[in-house]
Amino acid sequence: MSLTILRAGPSHVDGLAPLFDLYRQFFTQKSDLDVSTRFLRERVEKGESVVLAAYDGETPAGFLQLYPLYSSWYAQRQWFLSDLYVAEAFRERGIGKKLVEACAEFGKTSGGRAILVEIPFSEPHLAKFYGDLGFARDEVFELYRLFS
Repeated sequence: MSLTILRAGPSHVDGLAPLFDLYRQFFTQKSDLDVSTRFLRERVEKGESVVLAAYDGETPAGFLQLYPLYSSWYAQRQWFLSDLYVAEAFRERGIGKKLVEACAEFGKTSGGRAILVEIPFSEPHLAKFYGDLGFARDEVFELYRLFS
């Protein structure tokens, strides 16, 4: 396996969109490649997110998507790690770990104060995964949502 991790640009979207659609299917139980492609393309082209992509040779193996946030308290950018997905054929090879490590490095080099991640209650194993990579449960904030 010759793994390469890079920051995805518009030219990578068509290759990554099927993986993004599989990721969305996991949560929504429905596929919509057109919506997935359009959403991913808009985020990348408008610079509204950072997508780190893992390739095995020329084949997309996984991706991670970050969104910028800002902390008024600290007057600094933070990053929200929204999406992490590794294609089934590439699992158990440490690609998810390598993507998160690349994310941590990106967070530092981009001047970010922190990287935040939400862990779904339906995926408790992720607490260990992220914990092993240095993430710690926030001791200051508890998250609440207002849906519109």
